[in-house]
Amino acid sequence: MLEQLFPAPIAVAERFNDDEPVELFPEEEAQLGNAVPKRRFEFSTVRACAREAMRALDVAPAAILPGPKREPLWPEGVVGSLTHCAGYRAAALAMNTDFETIGIDAEPHKPAPDGVLGAIAIPAELRRMPGLKVDDPKICWDRLLFSAKESTYKAWYPVTRRWLGFEDADITLDPDGTFHSRILLPDTPIAGFDGRWLVQGDVLVTAIAVPAS
Repeated sequence: MLEQLFPAPIAVAERFNDDEPVELFPEEEAQLGNAVPKRRFEFSTVRACAREAMRALDVAPAAILPGPKREPLWPEGVVGSLTHCAGYRAAALAMNTDFETIGIDAEPHKPAPDGVLGAIAIPAELRRMPGLKVDDPKICWDRLLFSAKESTYKAWYPVTRRWLGFEDADITLDPDGTFHSRILLPDTPIAGFDGRWLVQGDVLVTAIAVPAS
Protein backbone atom coordinates (compact mmCIF):
# COMPACT_ATOMS: atom_id res chain seq x y z
CA MET A 1 0.00 0.00 0.00
CA LEU A 2 2.63 2.53 1.03
CA GLU A 3 4.58 2.08 -2.18
CA GLN A 4 1.62 3.66 -3.96
CA LEU A 5 1.82 6.76 -1.76
CA PHE A 6 5.53 7.49 -1.42
CA PRO A 7 8.26 8.40 -3.91
CA ALA A 8 11.14 6.03 -4.48
CA PRO A 9 13.75 7.48 -2.07
CA ILE A 10 11.51 6.51 0.85
CA ALA A 11 11.94 2.89 1.94
CA VAL A 12 8.72 1.21 3.01
CA ALA A 13 7.93 -2.18 4.49
CA GLU A 14 4.60 -3.63 5.54
CA ARG A 15 3.13 -6.84 6.87
CA PHE A 16 -0.44 -8.02 7.11
CA ASN A 17 0.02 -10.51 9.94
CA ASP A 18 2.38 -11.43 12.78
CA ASP A 19 3.25 -14.91 11.51
CA GLU A 20 7.01 -14.38 11.18
CA PRO A 21 9.03 -14.52 14.41
CA VAL A 22 10.83 -11.29 15.31
CA GLU A 23 14.04 -11.08 17.34
CA LEU A 24 14.05 -7.90 19.39
CA PHE A 25 17.04 -6.04 20.75
CA PRO A 26 17.39 -6.42 24.55
CA GLU A 27 16.48 -2.78 25.13
CA GLU A 28 13.36 -3.23 23.01
CA GLU A 29 12.42 -6.34 24.95
CA ALA A 30 12.76 -4.34 28.15
CA GLN A 31 10.13 -1.91 26.86
CA LEU A 32 7.56 -4.68 26.66
CA GLY A 33 7.76 -5.92 30.22
CA ASN A 34 4.62 -7.98 30.86
CA ALA A 35 2.81 -6.77 27.75
CA VAL A 36 -0.15 -8.80 26.57
CA PRO A 37 0.38 -10.85 23.38
CA LYS A 38 -1.48 -8.36 21.17
CA ARG A 39 0.81 -5.50 22.23
CA ARG A 40 3.89 -7.71 21.88
CA PHE A 41 2.96 -8.75 18.33
CA GLU A 42 2.27 -5.16 17.24
CA PHE A 43 5.46 -3.83 18.80
CA SER A 44 7.63 -6.60 17.35
CA THR A 45 6.25 -6.84 13.83
CA VAL A 46 6.30 -3.11 13.20
CA ARG A 47 9.97 -3.08 14.25
CA ALA A 48 10.67 -5.90 11.84
CA CYS A 49 9.17 -3.65 9.16
CA ALA A 50 11.41 -0.80 10.26
CA ARG A 51 14.55 -2.90 10.09
CA GLU A 52 13.57 -4.12 6.63
CA ALA A 53 13.32 -0.49 5.56
CA MET A 54 16.68 0.25 7.20
CA ARG A 55 18.32 -2.46 5.13
CA ALA A 56 16.84 -0.91 1.99
CA LEU A 57 18.55 2.36 2.99
CA ASP A 58 21.84 0.57 3.77
CA VAL A 59 21.41 1.51 7.43
CA ALA A 60 22.56 -1.03 10.01
CA PRO A 61 19.68 -2.59 11.98
CA ALA A 62 19.23 -0.87 15.33
CA ALA A 63 16.90 -0.84 18.30
CA ILE A 64 13.92 1.46 17.89
CA LEU A 65 12.92 2.81 21.26
CA PRO A 66 10.05 5.16 22.07
CA GLY A 67 10.79 8.80 22.88
CA PRO A 68 9.06 11.02 25.45
CA LYS A 69 5.88 11.28 23.35
CA ARG A 70 6.05 7.64 22.23
CA GLU A 71 7.63 8.71 18.94
CA PRO A 72 10.17 6.24 17.47
CA LEU A 73 13.79 7.22 18.00
CA TRP A 74 15.69 6.59 14.77
CA PRO A 75 19.41 6.13 14.14
CA GLU A 76 21.31 9.30 13.30
CA GLY A 77 20.52 10.54 9.81
CA VAL A 78 17.21 8.67 9.52
CA VAL A 79 13.65 10.01 9.61
CA GLY A 80 10.58 7.85 9.57
CA SER A 81 7.26 6.77 10.94
CA LEU A 82 5.58 3.58 12.17
CA THR A 83 1.97 2.49 12.24
CA HIS A 84 -0.09 -0.56 13.06
CA CYS A 85 -3.74 -1.52 13.20
CA ALA A 86 -5.69 -4.75 12.97
CA GLY A 87 -4.24 -6.73 10.08
CA TYR A 88 -1.58 -4.23 9.11
CA ARG A 89 1.87 -3.06 10.29
CA ALA A 90 4.14 -0.69 8.36
CA ALA A 91 7.21 1.52 8.43
CA ALA A 92 8.38 4.31 6.13
CA LEU A 93 11.95 5.60 6.41
CA ALA A 94 14.26 7.96 4.55
CA MET A 95 17.58 9.70 5.00
CA ASN A 96 17.33 13.21 6.42
CA THR A 97 19.31 14.50 3.47
CA ASP A 98 16.31 13.57 1.30
CA PHE A 99 13.33 14.20 3.60
CA GLU A 100 12.75 16.39 6.61
CA THR A 101 9.92 14.40 8.14
CA ILE A 102 7.51 11.53 7.46
CA GLY A 103 4.16 10.69 9.03
CA ILE A 104 2.05 7.61 8.36
CA ASP A 105 -1.07 6.17 9.95
CA ALA A 106 -3.18 3.10 9.23
CA GLU A 107 -6.70 2.46 10.48
CA PRO A 108 -9.39 -0.17 9.90
CA HIS A 109 -11.61 1.01 7.06
CA LYS A 110 -14.84 1.13 8.99
CA PRO A 111 -16.83 3.96 10.58
CA ALA A 112 -15.25 5.57 13.62
CA PRO A 113 -16.82 4.67 16.97
CA ASP A 114 -19.64 6.88 18.21
CA GLY A 115 -18.39 10.20 19.55
CA VAL A 116 -14.98 10.11 17.86
CA LEU A 117 -15.79 12.49 15.02
CA GLY A 118 -17.20 15.08 17.40
CA ALA A 119 -14.11 14.78 19.58
CA ILE A 120 -11.52 15.22 16.81
CA ALA A 121 -13.16 17.44 14.17
CA ILE A 122 -13.35 21.22 14.16
CA PRO A 123 -16.49 22.94 12.78
CA ALA A 124 -15.01 23.47 9.30
CA GLU A 125 -14.21 19.77 8.99
CA LEU A 126 -17.70 18.81 10.16
CA ARG A 127 -19.24 21.08 7.54
CA ARG A 128 -17.28 19.33 4.78
CA MET A 129 -18.29 15.81 5.83
CA PRO A 130 -21.73 15.65 4.12
CA GLY A 131 -20.24 16.68 0.77
CA LEU A 132 -17.53 14.05 1.02
CA LYS A 133 -20.11 11.37 1.72
CA VAL A 134 -21.97 12.41 -1.42
CA ASP A 135 -18.76 12.40 -3.49
CA ASP A 136 -17.91 8.84 -2.45
CA PRO A 137 -20.25 7.08 -0.02
CA LYS A 138 -18.01 3.98 0.07
CA ILE A 139 -15.27 5.81 2.01
CA CYS A 140 -15.41 6.02 5.81
CA TRP A 141 -14.55 9.72 5.85
CA ASP A 142 -14.71 10.07 9.62
CA ARG A 143 -12.07 7.37 10.09
CA LEU A 144 -10.01 8.87 7.27
CA LEU A 145 -10.08 12.27 8.98
CA PHE A 146 -8.84 10.70 12.22
CA SER A 147 -6.00 8.99 10.35
CA ALA A 148 -4.98 12.21 8.58
CA LYS A 149 -4.85 13.96 11.97
CA GLU A 150 -2.58 11.21 13.27
CA SER A 151 -0.25 11.41 10.26
CA THR A 152 -0.14 15.18 10.67
CA TYR A 153 0.98 14.90 14.29
CA LYS A 154 3.58 12.25 13.42
CA ALA A 155 5.06 14.55 10.76
CA TRP A 156 4.81 17.63 13.00
CA TYR A 157 6.33 16.47 16.27
CA PRO A 158 9.81 15.35 15.15
CA VAL A 159 10.38 18.76 13.54
CA THR A 160 8.88 21.02 16.20
CA ARG A 161 9.01 18.96 19.43
CA ARG A 162 5.66 20.56 20.28
CA TRP A 163 2.25 19.08 21.01
CA LEU A 164 -0.43 19.37 18.33
CA GLY A 165 -4.00 18.67 19.36
CA PHE A 166 -6.81 17.47 17.12
CA GLU A 167 -8.22 21.01 17.22
CA ASP A 168 -4.92 22.52 16.05
CA ALA A 169 -5.09 21.30 12.44
CA ASP A 170 -7.76 21.82 9.79
CA ILE A 171 -7.72 18.80 7.46
CA THR A 172 -9.20 19.15 3.97
CA LEU A 173 -9.79 15.70 2.50
CA ASP A 174 -10.12 15.33 -1.25
CA PRO A 175 -11.76 12.37 -3.02
CA ASP A 176 -8.81 12.25 -5.43
CA GLY A 177 -6.65 10.63 -2.73
CA THR A 178 -4.97 13.74 -1.35
CA PHE A 179 -5.41 15.91 1.73
CA HIS A 180 -4.04 19.13 3.17
CA SER A 181 -3.39 19.83 6.84
CA ARG A 182 -3.46 23.51 7.75
CA ILE A 183 -1.86 24.18 11.13
CA LEU A 184 -3.97 26.56 13.21
CA LEU A 185 -1.54 27.47 15.99
CA PRO A 186 -0.86 31.22 15.88
CA ASP A 187 2.91 30.84 16.27
CA THR A 188 3.36 27.77 14.10
CA PRO A 189 6.73 27.30 12.38
CA ILE A 190 4.99 25.12 9.76
CA ALA A 191 2.00 26.36 7.78
CA GLY A 192 0.78 22.89 6.87
CA PHE A 193 1.38 19.57 5.18
CA ASP A 194 0.24 17.96 1.96
CA GLY A 195 -0.58 14.27 2.21
CA ARG A 196 -2.05 11.34 0.34
CA TRP A 197 -4.45 8.60 1.32
CA LEU A 198 -5.41 5.16 0.09
CA VAL A 199 -8.05 2.57 0.93
CA GLN A 200 -7.28 -1.04 0.13
CA GLY A 201 -9.48 -3.83 1.40
CA ASP A 202 -10.20 -3.37 5.10
CA VAL A 203 -7.38 -0.87 5.74
CA LEU A 204 -6.91 2.83 5.02
CA VAL A 205 -3.55 4.58 5.11
CA THR A 206 -2.62 8.27 5.22
CA ALA A 207 0.89 9.49 4.48
CA ILE A 208 2.89 12.72 4.63
CA ALA A 209 6.46 13.23 3.44
CA VAL A 210 8.23 16.59 3.45
CA PRO A 211 11.33 16.85 1.23
CA ALA A 212 14.46 18.25 2.81
CA SER A 213 15.04 21.89 1.98
